[in-house]
Amino acid sequence: MQCIQRQPKKNKSEENVLQENIRKVARENRERLGLQDDEDLQFLLKGSKLHKVKSKSWKKLRFYKLQDDCETIWHESKKLLSSPDKHTFSIQDIEEVRPGRQSEGLQKNARDLPDGCCFSIFFKGQRKNLDLVASTEKEAMQWVTGLKKVIRLSDNLNSKQKQEHWIYSCLRKADTNSDNKMTFKELKQFLGEINIKIDDLYAEKLFNECDRSHSKMLEGPEIEEFYKRLTHRNEIEVIYSKYAGSKGKMSVEDLENFLRMEQREDVGLNEAVALIQKYELDEAAKEKKLMSRDGFLMYLQSSDGLVLNPRHTLVYQDMSQPLNHYFISSSHNTYLMEDQLKGPSSTEAYVRALTKGCRCVELDCWDGPNGDPVIYHGYTLTSKILFKDVIRTVKEYAFKNSEYPVVLSLETHCSMDQQKVMAHHMKTILGSMLLTAPLGGKMPTHFPSPEQLKGKILVKGKKLQLQDHSMTSPESLQGEEKESVSEEDEAADLPEVKDKPKKSKLKLARELSDLVVFCKSVHFPDFETARETQAFYEMSSFGESKAFKLAEESANSFVIHNTRQLSRTYPRGTRTDSSNYNPVDLWNAGCQIVALNFQTSDNSMDLNQGKFQQNGFSGYILKPRFMRDGQTRFNPTSITQGEWLTPKKLHVMIISGQQLPKENKNKNNSVVDPLVRIEISGVPRDVCSAETEHIEDNGFNPSWNKNFQFDICVPELALVRFVVEDHDTASRNDFVAQYTLPFMSLQNGYRHVPLLTKEGNPIASSSIFVHIMVVDQ
Repeated sequence: MQCIQRQPKKNKSEENVLQENIRKVARENRERLGLQDDEDLQFLLKGSKLHKVKSKSWKKLRFYKLQDDCETIWHESKKLLSSPDKHTFSIQDIEEVRPGRQSEGLQKNARDLPDGCCFSIFFKGQRKNLDLVASTEKEAMQWVTGLKKVIRLSDNLNSKQKQEHWIYSCLRKADTNSDNKMTFKELKQFLGEINIKIDDLYAEKLFNECDRSHSKMLEGPEIEEFYKRLTHRNEIEVIYSKYAGSKGKMSVEDLENFLRMEQREDVGLNEAVALIQKYELDEAAKEKKLMSRDGFLMYLQSSDGLVLNPRHTLVYQDMSQPLNHYFISSSHNTYLMEDQLKGPSSTEAYVRALTKGCRCVELDCWDGPNGDPVIYHGYTLTSKILFKDVIRTVKEYAFKNSEYPVVLSLETHCSMDQQKVMAHHMKTILGSMLLTAPLGGKMPTHFPSPEQLKGKILVKGKKLQLQDHSMTSPESLQGEEKESVSEEDEAADLPEVKDKPKKSKLKLARELSDLVVFCKSVHFPDFETARETQAFYEMSSFGESKAFKLAEESANSFVIHNTRQLSRTYPRGTRTDSSNYNPVDLWNAGCQIVALNFQTSDNSMDLNQGKFQQNGFSGYILKPRFMRDGQTRFNPTSITQGEWLTPKKLHVMIISGQQLPKENKNKNNSVVDPLVRIEISGVPRDVCSAETEHIEDNGFNPSWNKNFQFDICVPELALVRFVVEDHDTASRNDFVAQYTLPFMSLQNGYRHVPLLTKEGNPIASSSIFVHIMVVDQ
């Protein structure tokens, strides 16, 4: 058997060249980020030793540094046989860097250490956060400030810079001896890194054509030539050539013609000039008001060229309608990080939900030790967190991503004394954020609007009957210290749980009841009784089975009910794995608060994220007019003539893919065989899907050029989902990426579809290129 050969030891001259190349790479990346002389970046590149904290007894000193690519953090690890990838994490994977003891781990395990020396790195997806302690406060602040700078500037790179950086990062990874040269063997490894497998003869031909020096290595300009050939997009060339004038570049008139004819945009010369100024890279061309091929590609890959209408990324809807006229992004059992039986509870789960645009979070409250209420999933082995810690977290994160109201959905199982503690914590911690009385001091005849409730936190829960009748100050209820209300909760729905509660009476503290103003929880009798006897502020929660039964059998009555009152739905108790139901049928019935398990990444959460990414990611979507009319005849299960019926024909051409992620990143020869499926969700009549053929061994630049047509009868309720999968003949296809958006947010013309991970996070430089055309029928 042939022995593995070691790399020959470099002589002093070769080592000097290597170090100079490393310094050159670092210099280029600093310039790319605009941080050439930044002290914080220099500090990160040099690195330092930090204490990694896992528990009170596990605090280990480890070395951390930013690598020369200005994209990856390397850290020392004492684990035996761990792969090199386990020693690094990407800047792109970081969700947030928090100074001080702002994580549960540091609050619990580092109380004896100076707050100023502590900081935490929180990651996107399900990865656990990293708790670190520096030797000095200055060092900790340099880490926090430096990381935030690099993250911000990396996020602000344009599409061309991101693509170049990604490809050159892969080139450096394939350059095993770090000599800034590429052998044919290293080129083959590079192709595996970027997710493409090509014939050896073709790869060798490409290599030889670029090897102008005939040295059997590519370096400098030869690597640049190889990069240009690799990233050339023929489909863009065809489109550009069709509209570019005789001079080989697009004039303002050419670009205006393209925008009108292909993109179906109602624009003039001024808008065309603005795009040239914004996206053209060649200053000489920009001065002459011309757009080059590179500038045209920059435009197509920008927010203006994406499939999502950029105007819908801002709050564009009327926010002055009553609260019940909006769909509200909502979370179920928000405190859970994993499953419903034994998974951990965490305040971090509230942070994740709120930063994802969630506006209604759930708190299951139980008696805790030392008179302090706790939150956990009752009658299970899930861990417990303090109620007051959750309220502090809500206060800090409620309005970071959206200024519109947050609803605290309380499920209360506490004793009277601890209910009073709950009320005390909410009032003292939330202060003026907490809505404790109707606006203007008098109960109106309908809900206030999201606009009126900006920056406010509402409590949903049980309310004492006498208070309900009067809606006056507590003084009018002197002597009425407590009263019984019916106790109906999700814990009662849990299957086969010992000591699970039967429906009973709950003693409710006046102090807690006082805080419920517009979201009083009540039992749902039937639609007719609710209409005749219930006030607009009384709302019911429906378990999944009940909700779907009503949506299927009494859809029109459900829609009408929701024009007047709020409805909340939640997953059935048997979903112990925290899986989700499909929310679309319940949105179709007008249900506003369709609660999902945000901790679970699945199709349902894709649909939720896709629906709520419009209207500025505010967490509020205005329902169509026909779902706000109390006399509406709209029935999603049986579509008849009405204002809701506005038939459209959707033409979609899936043209190509760009830099699709590898399904198995640890295997160099693992290359995807991608296909694209288009899924339409909405009223049952509109639900359908279609998919392309798969392309073998090419996740870098696959080409499909496949046309599809879809008939949509209620476009205002339709969602369009693009799913990329890795084809497998022997088993189920593997998920690669997806993107979902409302039908009404589609842009016509040639558009890029940005792709997201399973957790809903953007994949840098990864997209599919499509042509969209929506036609009235």
